[in-house]
Amino acid sequence: MAEVKKKTLTVTQIKSPISRTQDQHDTLRGLGLYKIGRSREVEDTPAVRGMINKVYHLVRVEDK
Repeated sequence: MAEVKKKTLTVTQIKSPISRTQDQHDTLRGLGLYKIGRSREVEDTPAVRGMINKVYHLVRVEDK
């Protein structure tokens, strides 16, 4: 049986979480982002989309 390829997103932090709420800071950490300019490839799930929506103004998202 063929392997099902899961869709992924590339999330890049473009702004600092300084002067943001703690939950936004924690959400960036949950996405694996710790510094401006760093990118992570994450699986495209509803939970991850919700996290991205919470910090949309701090990140850039690209479909893979």
